[in-house]
Amino acid sequence: MNFATFLEFMTENGGLLFALLGAALATALPGIGSAKGVGIVGEAASGLITEDPDKFGQALILQVLPGTQGFYGFVTTLIILNKIGLLGGTAAQVSLGSGFLIFLASLPIVIAGWKSAIAQGKTAASGISILAKKPEHMFKGVLFAAMVETYAVIALVTSIIMIVGIQV
Repeated sequence: MNFATFLEFMTENGGLLFALLGAALATALPGIGSAKGVGIVGEAASGLITEDPDKFGQALILQVLPGTQGFYGFVTTLIILNKIGLLGGTAAQVSLGSGFLIFLASLPIVIAGWKSAIAQGKTAASGISILAKKPEHMFKGVLFAAMVETYAVIALVTSIIMIVGIQV
């Protein structure tokens, strides 16, 4: 492929490609972060559950928390796919500029979702220690983990506001 052919291809399809890249990353990276975060908590909870199986339900609450970022990324992906017409069955003609803007608008949830899920997993895993030693204070651990969630929610709302405002 020569440069002229590449430029023609990007002019015709680059907008859709950038938008799809943003959608793919919005699901992939927060999903990876959530899987890592949930895994971290699961590892910590497994030790506790072998010693005290009755704390399974409380441990599960802490384990679920880092999974939300993956969901936020998926919601962002659905919004992008709807925006570019793929949920309706026919992709819109997305200009290179609009596609690039959609890609940029996905970055808050891509990056903050990915990193905050891992941080939230570590924080929730520390909450497992609270549950092990002072189960009556378990919701303090939930609150610590929920504070990390705040930044994922801010990123989600930021991405959605930007994506919705882009003209395709």
